[in-house]
Amino acid sequence: MWLRSIKQLALKDHLIVMLHHTTYVLSEQKPWVTFIHGAGGSSAIWFKQIRYFRKHFNVLLLDLRGHGRSKELSIKNFKKYTFQKVGNDVIELLDHLKIRKSHFVGISLGTIIVREITERFPGRTLSMIMGGAIMQLNLRGQILMRMGNSLKSVIPYLMLYRLLAHIVMPSDKNKESRVLFINEAKKLYQKEFKRWFGLAAQVNPMLKYFRIHDSGIPTLYVMGSEDYMFLPSISKLVKNHQSSKLHVIQNCGHVVNVEYPDEFNYEVVAFIKAL
Repeated sequence: MWLRSIKQLALKDHLIVMLHHTTYVLSEQKPWVTFIHGAGGSSAIWFKQIRYFRKHFNVLLLDLRGHGRSKELSIKNFKKYTFQKVGNDVIELLDHLKIRKSHFVGISLGTIIVREITERFPGRTLSMIMGGAIMQLNLRGQILMRMGNSLKSVIPYLMLYRLLAHIVMPSDKNKESRVLFINEAKKLYQKEFKRWFGLAAQVNPMLKYFRIHDSGIPTLYVMGSEDYMFLPSISKLVKNHQSSKLHVIQNCGHVVNVEYPDEFNYEVVAFIKAL
């Protein structure tokens, strides 16, 4: 195992600050799998995947800007985030680690980051695995995001995050995922939460393009049968995208890798190895 923490590199008087990350290297001949968490989470969300995946691939875990152990850094302290800026953080990290190509595994909002990176850098992506993918906000979701965006400066961010977590992960079966995400969100600064929430609230035009345009990159969507907010749009999308496949985990909610890790791990590894 190689453990790499936040690093500051002086290159031609330009200070580059790396995202906090951890790598597990199996062999130089093995492909890389890069895991990207969602908003309010951290690389800790993948704790049920590490042992299984590192037996088959080189693994990269990272904490996105403002999250986990990247929280303490003002990484390119933009006043307003865009998915392009967030994706650039990931690409800079891959460049630093000399990872030319990778399979990408995303969860929830992390799937949007994976797709955005792939649109701009298709040569860097071997495949996309999209867990609890967000490719369309239904009317209920759009209302919630607009309401949350308007209230994010008025009510405490943890109260807002708990509300959203209970809406997206409502049942008792989702409790582990819900608690995990809420506990990770507690580590965010309020300012950071507002930036990410504002980013998520403005995502509709990008998602519309993603739904229309087939990237041509092999893609596996892993969704829970009880992910009522997002599963319908993914079911429709895969019918129109020849490069995409859908695996539905029964009796499962939004955070598929936490609720049913064994099935998630098996299906993802089998998909990658079959390419």
